[in-house]
Amino acid sequence: MKKWMAFLLVACLCTTCFSIILAETQNNFSVKVSIPENVEGELNGRILFVFDKEMPEDGLVYNNIDVTGCPVFGKTVYGLKAGDSITLSADDPEVYGWPMQMNEIPKGEYAAQILFVKYTQFNLQDGSVIWGMADHGGGGNITKNPFNLYSKAETLTLGEGEISFILDQEIPLGYELLEGQVTQQGNYQDKELVKFVKIKSELLSAFWGTDMYIGANVLLPKNYDENKKYPVLYHQGHWPAGNAPLNYGRTGRPAYEEFTAFWDSGDAPEIIVITFRDANMFYDTSYSVNSANLGPWGDAIVTELIPYLENNFSIISEPWARALAGGSTGGWESLAMQIFYPDFFGGTWPLCADSLDFNYHQIVNIYEDENAYYIDQDWYKVERPSCRSIDGNIQWTIKDECLWEAAVGGVEHPISLGQWAIWEAVYGPKGEDGYPKRLWDPLTGVIDHEVAAYWKDNFDLNAILQKKWTEIGPSLVGKIHLRGGDMDNYYLNLSQYKMGDWLETTKEPYYDGYSVTFPRKGHTGNITNQELLNEIAQHMIKYGPAEAEEILGVTAMK
Repeated sequence: MKKWMAFLLVACLCTTCFSIILAETQNNFSVKVSIPENVEGELNGRILFVFDKEMPEDGLVYNNIDVTGCPVFGKTVYGLKAGDSITLSADDPEVYGWPMQMNEIPKGEYAAQILFVKYTQFNLQDGSVIWGMADHGGGGNITKNPFNLYSKAETLTLGEGEISFILDQEIPLGYELLEGQVTQQGNYQDKELVKFVKIKSELLSAFWGTDMYIGANVLLPKNYDENKKYPVLYHQGHWPAGNAPLNYGRTGRPAYEEFTAFWDSGDAPEIIVITFRDANMFYDTSYSVNSANLGPWGDAIVTELIPYLENNFSIISEPWARALAGGSTGGWESLAMQIFYPDFFGGTWPLCADSLDFNYHQIVNIYEDENAYYIDQDWYKVERPSCRSIDGNIQWTIKDECLWEAAVGGVEHPISLGQWAIWEAVYGPKGEDGYPKRLWDPLTGVIDHEVAAYWKDNFDLNAILQKKWTEIGPSLVGKIHLRGGDMDNYYLNLSQYKMGDWLETTKEPYYDGYSVTFPRKGHTGNITNQELLNEIAQHMIKYGPAEAEEILGVTAMK
């Protein structure tokens, strides 16, 4: 009897303590966002409420938005006008947050702010109507794209009641447009050796139902001579803004300054290096391929931009003189372009490339796994990592990153401008609603294997090589050079092993390239820009014409 009464007493105390804990940690507040009276037209887009423990020096809390950064809560809205207001609350099922929901925010004092990501309506060639953030030179970054709106940051106590913000600030363009200029892909001033190009793409404009532009940043050799023709390295990767290719001229890191000294010394191979500016509503780069959702970026680059560059700079218009390279995203792009245009380019150097074989989409086998987020061990589930440090410690998981993207861009469509979203946009089919079909449910991680089959047929580069080797293999002999770390932070070494192992089995013809991973190295190709250029120059001498040594200004290595 006494034991039973003691049990009841303990149970009551535990219940009371639990209720006190809930009362201290849960809340019931709302966030009111008001639209100023001077706003013209409609506002359509994603409202993001963010907060952090301390006020940043610049007062821009939203700059801390990241999977490991400050909490973020979002809702997509359409048709807001001057004088309107909208309220975000935990009761609203359309509000989604990371790494918690609004009623789970611990009560306390925080620096808080609103960011509004403006959406544009695109009426696509196939009749689809979709919404997303149009590029205005922000490089696919929601916190940098001009004309996005925000409120002043406030230090507030979050808990009960309503807090209010006014959406009265705007990210500035930062310069005055000259006659004929457009904001898309940015506008930059030419320098002595660095030139900036931008053209309207007829192919992309037709696809998107509006004018679309592609930009290029061009680094000329130190003693550039318009009367001489030069080979080109197309160096792929993320949004370069107004930076020169290979970080020429930048300061702040020894590697930048060492490369600039090398380029200016006269010892560098006489090669033009070009990067692309191709930001879009899905990401900071197009992935340089033809895609059901992004449009014909591959053809636009190969049939519009590169011919324009070859006509306006002293460039050799031959395959041996067109090299590709890049790291991470740029690594995948540089290999994809070589595979999809095997006779157009003369060699590729992908460094720590995005997944080359979707048996390892990072660490998910999209063909056989049922769930991207967990390994099911029957009695328990093991969550799959997305990022690790070189010593093996997990930085965040795939579920973490995807749920964060859902908070930023919404659960329904992959338009967060995040990494997992762009993969779905580039590799995936278009859904009936005009948006990319999800590879997996963003909330549960359950994989759609019909979508996975589409990925395999169209963008699994190792599967494509295996399927088409008889057809394209002869055009790829000597052209593929893969490099990565064997402790790649995003597990990208796993797919490189798959491709590298298969390439070694090729016959009739043998691929005659290399795939190397470097021990105890992370997300790296383990090669300096100087070494990369020298290796590419030697490749061009080997496979180019007899006068290649003279053209490049270097001697063949014996």
